[in-house]
Amino acid sequence: MMAIFVIAEIGINHNGSLDIARQLVDAAKEAGADAVKFQKRTIDLVYTQEFLDSPRESTWGKTQRAQKEGLEFGIEQYREIDRYCREKDIEWFASAWDLESQDFLRQFNLKYNKIASAMLVYEPLLRKVAEEKKHTFISTGMSKTADIERAVTIFREAGCPFELMHCVSTYPMDDEDANLNRIKTLRERFNCDIGYSGHEVGLAVSYAAAALGITSLERHITLDRAMYGSDQAASVEPSGFRMLVGAVRKIEKAMGDGRLEMNPKEAPIAEKLRAHIPFESEFRN
Repeated sequence: MMAIFVIAEIGINHNGSLDIARQLVDAAKEAGADAVKFQKRTIDLVYTQEFLDSPRESTWGKTQRAQKEGLEFGIEQYREIDRYCREKDIEWFASAWDLESQDFLRQFNLKYNKIASAMLVYEPLLRKVAEEKKHTFISTGMSKTADIERAVTIFREAGCPFELMHCVSTYPMDDEDANLNRIKTLRERFNCDIGYSGHEVGLAVSYAAAALGITSLERHITLDRAMYGSDQAASVEPSGFRMLVGAVRKIEKAMGDGRLEMNPKEAPIAEKLRAHIPFESEFRN
C-alpha cells in the first residue's frame, strides 16, 4: 500500500490574516501533513455584481464584497505563503475558482493543482489546468457521473496526471452520507487512483477511507472550530490533525500485503502453544 498523501486544507480558514495562515502551516507541518492547500478567487469573476452589492455584516464591512475581499489573499500575501512554506519545507498549492486565478497561481511554479468540486463542471478551467501537466487532485462532490467522465477525458487527452477524490459537499457532512463504498466504484470505473476529501465532524470516517486504499486524504484544518467562517465547523483542530495523520500512518502499516502465509513472528508462539499436540506434522499434511 502506497503512502497516503495528506493535505491540510487551509482554504479561507485564515480569515484574511497572514499570521493565522502561518500558524495553520505550522500546525499542518507539525501534524505530519504532506501539503497545505488554499483557495484563490477573482472576486468580480466568481460573484455577480448584484451579489457583491448585497448586505452582509462582517468584520470587514457591511456588504458581501467587503467580506469576500477581506478573506481573499493577493500577490503579496501569497508571496509570503510561498516563502514561509519553503522555509518550513512543506508543499503548498491552491484550487482556482476562475481562469484568472489559475493564471495567478502559475507564477509560483507549484508542484500540484486542485480542481474543487464546484469547478468540476467548468470545462475551460479543466483544460487550462490540464495543459500544465502537473499532478492534479480532482474532487467529485456535487457531480454527476457524466461530469466526472468528462473531466477524466480532458485530463487523459491532455496527458496530465491526476487522481479523483471522493467528496460529499455538505459542511459539515453527516456520517451516514459518506458513502465510502463510492471509493471502490470510482476506482473500478475510472481505473485511476482515488483519494478522499472529507467534510465530516470527527475522524472515524477518514480512518475508514484510509483503510479502503485511498492515495490522498484532504481535511480542512483550523486553529479553532468556533472561529468565524463557513468551513470551520467541518474542519479539524491541530491536536485532531496530529491524531489523524498518526492514525493514517498506522493504518497504512496495518493493511499489510494480504498474503495468507503465517507471519514469521508467530512461529515460536505456534511451537510453544502446539507442543502438546502429538504428531503435529501428520495432522498438518
